[in-house]
Amino acid sequence: MRLIETDADVAEGAAWLAANDPRCARALAETGPLPLRRRPDGFSQLLSAIISQQVSVASATAIWGRMEASGLVSEAAVLAAGDDGLRGAGLSRQKIAYAQALAGAGIDYDALRDMPDAEVIKTLTAVKGIGVWTAEIYAMFSLGRTDVFAPGDLALQVAAKDMCGLPARPTEKELRALAQQWSPWRSVAARLLFAYYRIVKGREGFAT
Repeated sequence: MRLIETDADVAEGAAWLAANDPRCARALAETGPLPLRRRPDGFSQLLSAIISQQVSVASATAIWGRMEASGLVSEAAVLAAGDDGLRGAGLSRQKIAYAQALAGAGIDYDALRDMPDAEVIKTLTAVKGIGVWTAEIYAMFSLGRTDVFAPGDLALQVAAKDMCGLPARPTEKELRALAQQWSPWRSVAARLLFAYYRIVKGREGFAT
């Protein structure tokens, strides 16, 4: 299985995109080299992603800091803490339920590394609190998959509208179909669009 593990891997994917899509080539001329963006894999990474859902970056950082300080970063610790322990770290009732569901799911994180992309997404989204977007982001950046995309991401939709000259921001379904043309390097296309989003955001002067 080919993985994105180094800057050279990202550069290879970017070169393929530039050679096969003039729109990507123009965007890359503006963004410059794309970042690797690899993250660790495992329980704590997914737990952090759940905590970050629907809260500000500052709030997520503060809550995760309390979780780490309390040692609540393993399945056993989360299950042992109970509702009160997790609430004390700042988790809402809904996030407590999600954290406990993840801790009790019995996911084999080592096995995920060897699963096909679709099976990774299926395994993760079977857990309460993990949606398709979170699973796709995990596959891209924690597992280093080369051909995964997250079309439900607002930043990717906004960047794709501008880069591709679309009349309106594409829906998740529309962007998923559009991204097919960037296979087998859709994960690098996502990196390109994330980088290009910052340019679009600066040019149009809006925040999301």
